[in-house]
Amino acid sequence: MIEILSGVISGIISGTGMGGGTILIFLLTFMCGVEQHIAQATNLIFFIPTSIVAIIVNIKNKNINLNLAMWISIFGILGAILGANIAIKMDVIQLKKYFGYFLAIIALNEIYTIYKQYKKEKNTNNNIK
Repeated sequence: MIEILSGVISGIISGTGMGGGTILIFLLTFMCGVEQHIAQATNLIFFIPTSIVAIIVNIKNKNINLNLAMWISIFGILGAILGANIAIKMDVIQLKKYFGYFLAIIALNEIYTIYKQYKKEKNTNNNIK
């Protein structure tokens, strides 16, 4: 049951473009007790069908810059080859630690973005009065 719930939650977040794989890795390691390497590799398989569905929906809604997507994809593939080779050679503890750092940086960036938006809206509202 936990696996089904993890898939549904991650799929919903993936569909919104917010990185459902990050949530999936967390749920697999924390809730299901899966080793970090296995969780990350499982995430890669999860990513294929969820991405295809999200791509189809976004192409229909004309939300994709195909030229930009092509360039990002080419260099993303090269980065994925490099990253996969690095991850395979890493110790599980190191991999978990770096994944945690990654999540912390994302969280800090999101908090900062929300704070900037709040300040901007506050300044806009003060200027209207």
